[in-house]
Amino acid sequence: MKAKLLLLVVLPVVLALVVGVAAAQTETATPSPATVVNYDKVAIAFAAALAISLPGLGAGLAISAAGSAAISALAEKPETFFRSFLIVALAEALAIYGLILGILLWLKL
Repeated sequence: MKAKLLLLVVLPVVLALVVGVAAAQTETATPSPATVVNYDKVAIAFAAALAISLPGLGAGLAISAAGSAAISALAEKPETFFRSFLIVALAEALAIYGLILGILLWLKL
């Protein structure tokens, strides 16, 4: 579980901070000894990483719980297929919404 948390949350956040700082530093037109960093871009990159990783983690947990319950319900009553499919599809939509929000934030960089 800790490895999954590391891959889904911590790694995208660290990557976004590195890319945001690099993107903010390359836009300075005049080189100076004290490099000025545009922290707005760092914050947007950080928000994009959180917008993708946290809903992905939440959707993964929801699909694992709802998917196993849906399979066991289908084994007992095959007529519950649509309800089970709807619950799992709504959990997947959470990750898709997070991905769209992350892409929209990343385009603002």
